[in-house]
Amino acid sequence: MFVWQTRIMTPKELLRRVGGPSVLARALRLRHSTPILWREIPPHHCPTIEALFSIPREELRPDLFRGVKVVRPEGEGAR
Repeated sequence: MFVWQTRIMTPKELLRRVGGPSVLARALRLRHSTPILWREIPPHHCPTIEALFSIPREELRPDLFRGVKVVRPEGEGAR
């Protein structure tokens, strides 16, 4: 029997990928220390992180977003 394992991106990994806590906190309009204190990436921040840093929400929190159909705009003028 195959058991699908999900590996949730840790806040530490996220901070490394985006350039540090100051970069992430500024982008999300949080205090510098807030992302450092996260145990998990809060789901309500995933769409914003995805939009600003091009990290898919499915990669940030596969436990929540795997199998969820996310409609993303396409084309040059899409935002």
